[in-house]
Amino acid sequence: MIKLCGFPISNYYNKVKLVLLEKGIEFEEQAANPFHKEAILQFSPAGKIPFLLTDKGPLSESQVILEYLEEAFPQNPLYPSDPFERAKCRELIQHFELNVELVVRRLYGEAFFGGSASDETKAEVKEKIGMGIDAFNRLAKFSPYVAGNRFTAADCALWPSFGLLSSATQRIYGEDFLQKVTGAADYMSMMESRPHVKKVAADRAAAISAFFAKK
Repeated sequence: MIKLCGFPISNYYNKVKLVLLEKGIEFEEQAANPFHKEAILQFSPAGKIPFLLTDKGPLSESQVILEYLEEAFPQNPLYPSDPFERAKCRELIQHFELNVELVVRRLYGEAFFGGSASDETKAEVKEKIGMGIDAFNRLAKFSPYVAGNRFTAADCALWPSFGLLSSATQRIYGEDFLQKVTGAADYMSMMESRPHVKKVAADRAAAISAFFAKK
């Protein structure tokens, strides 16, 4: 059986977990701590989570994992069959992850873990987040799903990161930058009514409580 390794606080872990649930793939979860990189380098060459353990060996990088799962388990497809629309789905994921999530990640230390970010970093990140969201808004459809009228891998990938964008920017800037994503408010309400999203959210909340209880 496939094993999903990582921990449920990670948006990239939850991206893969939601795909597994939505596609109806049997899997087990196995804890892997990204702060203990040496222990996981044999499975994830950069020591990152999540990674997947399969009967053919380990697989790392969340987007690679999503595409492997789509090809290896074609039931309940989460990518469009048309090559261009499939590419547009990937484009949405890549734009948000590279131009928004990766940028706001520079704030996570202060926003969530008691660290600090300089005023210069905060100003630079704020400007770049705005630029990234503007680009994403030119692509996203939210009609009602992010890529159009059907639920896709883009929804699985972006829903967990939307929540982190919202939380981090409220804590650092006193402003919810998710509100700058056109259509995000109604979209998040719709997503949170999905049973598998509810499960992932509940598991994430429990993991967060357990993590901070140990600190």
